[in-house]
Parts: sequence; C-alpha cells; structure tokens
Amino acid sequence: MSMKTCLLTGAGRRESIGRAVARDLAADGWDLALATWDPYDDSMSWGARPGDLSELVAEVEGLGRRARVYQADLSDAATPARLLAQVNADLGPVTGLVLSHSQSVDSSILDTSVEAFDRHFAVNTRAAWLSIKALAEQLPPLDELPDGARVVALTSDHTVHNLPYGASKGALDRIVIAAARELAHLGISSNAVNPGPVDTGWMDDDTRRTLTALQPTGRLGTPEDVSRTVRFLMSPEGRWVTGQLITTDGGISV
Repeated sequence: MSMKTCLLTGAGRRESIGRAVARDLAADGWDLALATWDPYDDSMSWGARPGDLSELVAEVEGLGRRARVYQADLSDAATPARLLAQVNADLGPVTGLVLSHSQSVDSSILDTSVEAFDRHFAVNTRAAWLSIKALAEQLPPLDELPDGARVVALTSDHTVHNLPYGASKGALDRIVIAAARELAHLGISSNAVNPGPVDTGWMDDDTRRTLTALQPTGRLGTPEDVSRTVRFLMSPEGRWVTGQLITTDGGISV
C-alpha cells in the first residue's frame, strides 16, 4: 500500500497552481486524488473544462502514479469526511493534503451579501478545517509513517474589494498554523503558502501591466514558481518546516 497519497483540491484548470503542484508531486512519487467542483467553474468566466482534468490524469499516470478525480462540493459540511473516506478506500490512506481550491467572487464591505460571506467561509475556511480533521482521523499510526504527513494550504492577503475571500483566507491561515501544533504528535507538518498575484488565467491585460510594473522581478509569478515551494514542503526535506505562513511572491509585498 502506498504511503504517499495526496488529496489535492482545486486542480481543475490547466493554468491553475493546483495543476503545477500535481505534476511536481507526481514526479516525486505521490498518488493523487484530484478534487474539483464543476458548478463553481461554470459560474466563473473560464467555465468548466473537464478535458483539462483528463489531460492531467494522463500526465500523472504517464509518470507512473495513480490519479483519481472527485467532484466535491466543499460548501457542504459533510463533503470533506466523505471525500477523505472515499480516497482512502480507492487509493489508500491520505498522507498529504494540498488545499488549492477557493471560492472567490469580488465584493466589498458595503456590497457583500450575508449569503456570499457565508459561502466563502464555508468553502475556504470550514472545508479546510474539516479536511484537516478528516486527514488526521484516517492517518495510520505514526510508526507506519516514515516521512510523516503533510498539510499545505494556498492562502492570500488580498482583501480590498475582495472582502469575503480575503477574510476567509485569513481565517484559513490560523487553522493551518494551529494544526501544526495540535497535530504534531500524529506526524503532521502544516503550512500555508501565500503566492501573491499569479496569472492563472484571471488577469486581463491592464491587470497584467499594472502588477508587472509593481513586481521587483519585472515579471509575474507563475504556477510553477509556487509549486516549487509546495513541492519542498511536501518532501522529506521539508518535514522540519511547520506552522509557517510562507510568502513566495517574488518580492511584490516587500
């Protein structure tokens, strides 16, 4: 039985950070459970693109690893436990969790609805907590985990005119950092990664020009820039790093 099975959320689109993470983890020997939710993608400008996921599965399998796709409505509080149980049955115990999904619909203090606020917290915050909890509850004993287990969550510090997204990501950070201390006895290391502005298909030309001008490196970040950090944290070499909020944004926040 493989002890390197990772549940990766938000890997649906070809341009996503999750996609780059999936390729890196597969190259490092991880089997992958890929969670997505087509109705959310359908509601966004890019739309659902199931062909992207099929392509990713073929890439992972081409690297000699197993891959399964799961439709997961993370706004439903019952989904995380049910999803972890299904992945455990299909691929073996989950020892890695990369939370790369998000609910992100722009709105500000004066025009955010209660419904939108609650949905962002359900998907970005509550689902993260329940996924981490479910991971911990299905882990094998520590003496059967030579490299321990990993949690990495993608976060954000964007809040202005993006209130429910930013607030829910801030709460996510606290949960992930708490997990590093509370779940250390299970062999879990837990970190959050803030990638800053990365062009994953959501930027228009004006946004790209504006952000590039602010970027000390003279270029925008790519999904691969972020995935390299996640790859390290998920590796045996990254085991000692835990309880951290790591900013990997090319210096734009400095």
